[in-house]
Amino acid sequence: MKEIYYQTLYEDENLIVINKNYGILTIPDRYNRNLPSLYSKLKKIYEQVFIVHRLDRDTSGVMLFAKDAETHRELSIGFENSEIIRKYHVVVDGIINQENLEIDIPLKASNKRLGMTVPSAKGKESLTLVKVLDRYRNQTLLECELKTGRHHQIRVHLQTIGFPLLVDDLYGTRNEFLLSSIKKRVNLKKGTDEKPVIERLSMHSHHIEFTHPIKKDIMSFTAEYPRDFSALVQILKKYS
Repeated sequence: MKEIYYQTLYEDENLIVINKNYGILTIPDRYNRNLPSLYSKLKKIYEQVFIVHRLDRDTSGVMLFAKDAETHRELSIGFENSEIIRKYHVVVDGIINQENLEIDIPLKASNKRLGMTVPSAKGKESLTLVKVLDRYRNQTLLECELKTGRHHQIRVHLQTIGFPLLVDDLYGTRNEFLLSSIKKRVNLKKGTDEKPVIERLSMHSHHIEFTHPIKKDIMSFTAEYPRDFSALVQILKKYS
């Protein structure tokens, strides 16, 4: 069966808005060019395509590609000037008591581990706006709005204030979430192992809003939760 890597939410002559599935890279891997990426998939369909922003391989949700150089330039400026609204839904470990908070912590690339980002007074200005959507027994569902776009910004900001993503093997403590971690008895068929509720980042790019660079219309798109993220939220709510 052919694997589906994304769904198109909107398309015109200037840009494409997609709902990305988790498990696929945004751009080709520098070491293994054979790994599938959205860029390589879209290049086979369109004459040209430009990357405006990225999502981690294991993050699902809405993202944006440009079809021409002018649209790419205008959207890139919009991202740089924080004119494009990006909201992510994430599940974190622990209970956040405040309804809203701002995480204003400078970030920079780690000197000790390639690919990691760390908080540092010498880092670039980084701002994440956080809103609590729901609380469970020992977890919290958050909406995080990026005001800047640093590498791994949401993941590092939340980990720094003591609330890492529920599933994040780089900045957190889990690489999967099992129902048995919150439910004492899980009925399994004899000889079978428990399947994780989710085994990738507990993060979803939920909403994007921007002004169309050419038409000047206000564009707004929301990506529904994929099956694993939706199941996680429902289970946490049920057993909270």
